[in-house]
Amino acid sequence: MQSIKKQIKKSIKSIRKKSTLVPQLGLILGSGLGIIADSFENKTIIPYEKIPYFPISTVKGNSNTLILGEYFNIPVVIMNGRTHYYEGFSVEEITYPVRVFKELGIDKLIVTNTAGGINSKFKIGDLMIITDHINFMAANPLRGWRNEEVASRFIDMNFAYNPKLQQIAIKAAKSAKIKIQKGIYAAMIGPSYETPAEIKMLKKIGADAVGMSTVPEVIVANQLGIKVLGISLITNLAAGILKKKIDHKEVIKVSEKTKDKFIKLIHNIIRQIANASI
Repeated sequence: MQSIKKQIKKSIKSIRKKSTLVPQLGLILGSGLGIIADSFENKTIIPYEKIPYFPISTVKGNSNTLILGEYFNIPVVIMNGRTHYYEGFSVEEITYPVRVFKELGIDKLIVTNTAGGINSKFKIGDLMIITDHINFMAANPLRGWRNEEVASRFIDMNFAYNPKLQQIAIKAAKSAKIKIQKGIYAAMIGPSYETPAEIKMLKKIGADAVGMSTVPEVIVANQLGIKVLGISLITNLAAGILKKKIDHKEVIKVSEKTKDKFIKLIHNIIRQIANASI
């Protein structure tokens, strides 16, 4: 534990040399969504490689940059590109940026991802507010945690995704005239897509969408007392829902086609947060 404390201090020191902004809100973005920060003010962009101990994604298209700036007078820090368990990182490495975000000052976190739709009512291109999750990653970032005086390892996950932030997201979607779904996100290890049998199982136990990220970060955020909002972009229908192969290139195409809607929603949510008491 002492080691990670020292690592976080070094990461913070490096970031503070480039920006003194104290963020209230954190964003973890998937590939191609970095333009969310284009309209931010007082912006600083820091490559991950310039931050000690920050994990660098190997996924093509990830910009691997930390962005600090202000939007609607809310100071925000953005993780533009995330790391995944399937890349070979440990869950401790994946969640390290969340611990850094907390030390920087955030108390709210928006986590986004792309996901496969399981719910038969979902369509490709839908946005889904995550109401809960199922962890099938066979890993938990709190495994081995021993420093109970700093934070408990036995954390409550009843409200892992903050209900007030969910209501703000619904209101933001309505004002932007964006259709929004709600549902449960199942996290799998990846990188192979799920089999039809696995999707059938996930559907039976209540999952509405499936992906390969998010859950580790949400667990650590809850341990640290950070309020979380999760949003999935449904880029494809999961295996067996449609009788055709899942093509990663098609997933990327859907992300590109719908990112304007996604960005509009995130901007609206930040505006709503600026005027809300949470």
